Amino acid sequence: MSVHEGTGGSVETAGRAWRGPSLLRDTATVFSRQMRPILHRPLMLCFGMLQPVLYLVLFAPLLTGLAGARGESPWQWFVPGLLVMLALFTAGFSGFALLPEMASGAHERLLATPVSRVSLLLGRVLRDVATMLLQMVLVIVMVIPFGFRVSAAGAVVGLLLLAVLGTGLATLSYLTAMAVRQTYVFAPILQTVIMPLMLLSGVLLPMELAPSWLYALSRANPVAYVVDAERALFAGEWGAPVAIGWAVAAVLAVAALTVGSRAMRRLSS
Repeated sequence: MSVHEGTGGSVETAGRAWRGPSLLRDTATVFSRQMRPILHRPLMLCFGMLQPVLYLVLFAPLLTGLAGARGESPWQWFVPGLLVMLALFTAGFSGFALLPEMASGAHERLLATPVSRVSLLLGRVLRDVATMLLQMVLVIVMVIPFGFRVSAAGAVVGLLLLAVLGTGLATLSYLTAMAVRQTYVFAPILQTVIMPLMLLSGVLLPMELAPSWLYALSRANPVAYVVDAERALFAGEWGAPVAIGWAVAAVLAVAALTVGSRAMRRLSS
């Protein structure tokens, strides 16, 4: 085994986890390893897009003329929200990929290597965010021929915002998977959390049409502010909703990465 044995080895490995160059190098190594199956099987990207595309084709046309959409084309109102939905499902369910590795012992073998423990988490999260962004770009390219208008600068900043949101969601997903370790426990937890976040975010229907109590619940949902920011950005607007959306996503990402880094450090102590 290539890792030092005993307490001294654990302390040395834990210290190495926070050395900048080593952390970056190890994260790049883990990211490359995690991306390899996707690059060899690019159709995996398309399968991940299946649910959002079905919503796009079968649901968006129903929004034509809806009051909450402000008379816009359904694509203009629905696509930015759909990208947030894609982030919720792609990043939120990323922990499923870790469960088979934990069951087979592969994850424990990785923990026994000299690779930074934090990098084992960051490399996976970066893989999920990169995959998510590729899917989002494909969705945008798909809808442009149907009349979807997009502000180039707004789209870039919007995708960066979703990358920050996805980082927080994917990190929390992996932490949950490591805590429960069983698919039959992990799946209902994810469904219980993700579905209310999606339904109360205004992705599918304008929350302005909801009863007052339901609208108040939606304002307690942090994802709703990211949806508002995405719609503003893709329309080329740079007002308060954008600032609030960025603040919410950044706080979530920083909090999740802080907790995740501490959890991974404890694995090496």
